[in-house]
Amino acid sequence: MKFSLFVHMERLDASQTHKQLYDEFVQLCEIADQAGMVGIWTGEHHGMDFTIAPNPFVNLADLARRTKNARLGVGTAIAPFWHPIKLAGEAAMTDIISDGRLDLGIARGAYNFEYERLRPGLDAWTAGQMMRELVPAVKGIWAGDYAHDGAFWTFPATTSAPRPLQKDIPIWIAARDPNSHEFAVSNGCNVQVTPLWNGFAEVESLMDRFNAACEKAPQVPRPRIMLLQHTYVASDAADVELAAKEISIYYNYFFAWFKNERPIRQGLIERLSEAEIAANANLSPEVMKANLPIGTADDVIATLKTYEALGYDEYSFWIDTGMSFERKKASLERFIRDVMPAFEG
Repeated sequence: MKFSLFVHMERLDASQTHKQLYDEFVQLCEIADQAGMVGIWTGEHHGMDFTIAPNPFVNLADLARRTKNARLGVGTAIAPFWHPIKLAGEAAMTDIISDGRLDLGIARGAYNFEYERLRPGLDAWTAGQMMRELVPAVKGIWAGDYAHDGAFWTFPATTSAPRPLQKDIPIWIAARDPNSHEFAVSNGCNVQVTPLWNGFAEVESLMDRFNAACEKAPQVPRPRIMLLQHTYVASDAADVELAAKEISIYYNYFFAWFKNERPIRQGLIERLSEAEIAANANLSPEVMKANLPIGTADDVIATLKTYEALGYDEYSFWIDTGMSFERKKASLERFIRDVMPAFEG
């Protein structure tokens, strides 16, 4: 099992400037590249200081000049916010800038907050259908002289300008339900999965869905599957407790954004009270400790070994946690120094 970093700029309040956040984002990416992580992933979100990522291609083009070896992944582009021609061209240009290191993840999106602002009236089902139309269209545009007449886009014969440096840019699909796994596998795409806070049963179930999709398409070469999870490598027991509390708070804000009910001002959601956080038992620090790789290096190694045994090809260290930069950096460095060597060879 190989390791990558999944990272965005993020803040819960305005105590740091966006420039400070970007400088810290770059430092984490440089650490990952220098340590031999196979990839760096950053996604797409709009109008949310909780996850600041308006165009991943801009970030990856900058990282292409700051890193040497790591693959640079869009993880993920939100399908309904892109025209196929525009997505194909921007991806191809970024692939050239990065000397052929681009991976392209595509998803339907998750936040109604974003749908309301960029595609008013859009629902998750329709967004999923747009993703299913977008993927083969982008591949066709890269191949060249591709015309499209679909439910969401229509355009005459078009060739990507520029063309990608790679013959086939790897495409990854964010999948959860069996239909999404089947779509990805049948279309020759790799699969990204995240169980969020749901623990090993969900990790195992996601792999079962992937395996079932592969069995239904024996004529297609088996793609890769990546597991994305919040991770924290602690220095001691007290550090474990603090990290579990911080990640619990992060998930409370995650679901507050997802529910799209609280007031939002200047890109920041109204702060949650301690009572509101404590009332959400499903996201308690105890649940975080039980269901996520949060612990000492030995604890994290033991958990990740169970994932490797299930057949995951890549594990992506999701570092967005609402923690300070110093705490993120220390955890990542412990992961690199104390966890990754257990998976070498």
